[in-house]
Amino acid sequence: MKEQETMTSKTNRHEQLGLTDGQVLDMYKYMVLARKFDERNLLLQRAGKINFHVSGIGQEACQVAAAFALDREKDYFLPYYRDYGFVMAVGMTPRELMLSAFAKAEDPNSGGRQMPGHFGSKRLRIVTGSSPVTTQVPHAVGIALAAKMQKKDFVTFVTFGEGSSNQGDFHEGCNFAGVHKLPVILMCENNQYAISVPIHKQLSGKVSDRALGYGFPGIRVDGNDALAVYAAVKEARERAIRGEGPTLIESMMYRLSPHSTSDNDLAYRTKEEVEENWKKDGVARFKNYLIDCGLWDEARDQDLIAQLNLEIKEATESADNAPFPKPEDTLLHVYASDEGGAQAWR
Repeated sequence: MKEQETMTSKTNRHEQLGLTDGQVLDMYKYMVLARKFDERNLLLQRAGKINFHVSGIGQEACQVAAAFALDREKDYFLPYYRDYGFVMAVGMTPRELMLSAFAKAEDPNSGGRQMPGHFGSKRLRIVTGSSPVTTQVPHAVGIALAAKMQKKDFVTFVTFGEGSSNQGDFHEGCNFAGVHKLPVILMCENNQYAISVPIHKQLSGKVSDRALGYGFPGIRVDGNDALAVYAAVKEARERAIRGEGPTLIESMMYRLSPHSTSDNDLAYRTKEEVEENWKKDGVARFKNYLIDCGLWDEARDQDLIAQLNLEIKEATESADNAPFPKPEDTLLHVYASDEGGAQAWR
């Protein structure tokens, strides 16, 4: 018995990080949910049911782990357009995201006006993003400034790709955050490609090293290792709450799917390269970890997939049958009424 206990304590990295068995099982479920949601949207676009999809396949493990390391009741989130795993883990439902994909009036992100992947939820403190990349970084820094000025104990968490780290908004945000020691966590999801531009043509060094020039820590983690990401984000949040300022996390991963449904990725990378990176998939890696811990098995995995496929099917049918916005809805959520709500101009 003692020998078995020793083996378990060595195997279960999540316990050393303060995660329960139930929490890591929930993490895995969100990873698989995000993967299945993504796959369904790719099929829907190919079938002509939706117009466009930006995929996050290969990045789910990192996204879900980060969400679990934050305070999902208090912190503010500024995700970028691949973060399906993240926004689901902080509370968005497949139906809400499907309403966005189908551009329906009930879409909580934008009322069916924005492209899919432009997340926004006042209820969940997900700050609305826009199409120009990296604009969310200065916004995250500004909200962190408000937290410091108001002496509130929340942090802001913002994500972006490595291509975004070359934009001015990234550097301006980092400089301001470093000068004022703001409670913001910046996570670069380095998936090796800025659309068709490979990493060696984008960067001459590490994204994480750029933090040094702005006076705060920058670390690089294996984005396919969910527990490594969890540990990094958890530590960054603890630093921020203590008043020690921002952290830049560069999470290394690989975009397994094309940039979007408008992209032919084999025009700039090989099938062999993609297949080689499938062997490093973070979702499969986390599944194997759970099996090694004795918490999971293939039978339960098949049951989970069947359950999630049904959930996504129901969300798809509901969104497909939901009404489109009416022409007069154009001015909804543009002008504030006297009661403080967003109403149409009358």
